[in-house]
Amino acid sequence: MRILVCGSSGFIGRHVCAALVRDGHSLARGTSRPKPSGAAVGDAVAMDFARDTDPATWLPRLQGIDAVVNAVGVLRDTRQRPIQRVHDAVPSALFEACATAGVQRVVHISALGIDHSDTAYATTKRAAEQRLKQLTDGQRLCSAVLRPSVVFGAGGASAAMFMNLARLPALLLPGPVIRARIQPVAVADVADAVAALLGAHAQQTGTVPCVGPTPLTMAGFVATLRQQLSHGPARTLALPDFITRLSARVGDHVPVSPWCSESLALLAHDNVAPCDALAALLGRAPLSPDRFVAQSWA
Repeated sequence: MRILVCGSSGFIGRHVCAALVRDGHSLARGTSRPKPSGAAVGDAVAMDFARDTDPATWLPRLQGIDAVVNAVGVLRDTRQRPIQRVHDAVPSALFEACATAGVQRVVHISALGIDHSDTAYATTKRAAEQRLKQLTDGQRLCSAVLRPSVVFGAGGASAAMFMNLARLPALLLPGPVIRARIQPVAVADVADAVAALLGAHAQQTGTVPCVGPTPLTMAGFVATLRQQLSHGPARTLALPDFITRLSARVGDHVPVSPWCSESLALLAHDNVAPCDALAALLGRAPLSPDRFVAQSWA
């Protein structure tokens, strides 16, 4: 198939592209560099996830495209990348254009843990999912949504943060980070799940939790990484709540930091789910966190 991958230069998107090429697909890779026509140049397709809210803008880009993967996402709202447009308005326009253009399949990468959160991150993610569901329920599209927990792998900002924490002799962490449970998943498993959803005989629709096999507190996850690095147990202390809130507000102004007010609010609920659906999709068990350093960090 000829597949348009939006977010192809991002952490997850790069791995998705590699998995799809491995499986013999031809790719059109979304790029944010402006080109007046919006048409494909080689395998690059110009797009702007901060502005392209009109479905008509997407139609020329979908000529000759059989399937679309949306792997675009941001953690916080900025002037350059407004979260409502990046997560909702632009993907909704893309999905509508896919339905109009007769695109066979759409795979949308969303996020786990958004159902019970009123953060801008969660509400905009849910809005895009709802629009895609409406088009699918109306039989205008065949789509699937992947909801990953924390995604681990070389090149990921959150993975780098966890690895840096794992190298420290002592941990002074926000209380929610110590208590909250996550279910980290290897980025290669996320990419393989996308590839499986776009296989020759793939028919699966709906929402698939994309999680590893083991629920862990974040502090427990750091301890697992420390063990793989051959470090002994680290002493873990909780930051006072006011310092936690202050550190999150500081993170709001550091674009590359995965720690910010949005991520603090998302930690109010556990980020876990059964891994059966992902295992069935992959045809194997997802990679265990106790093998992440050897197999997903190199």
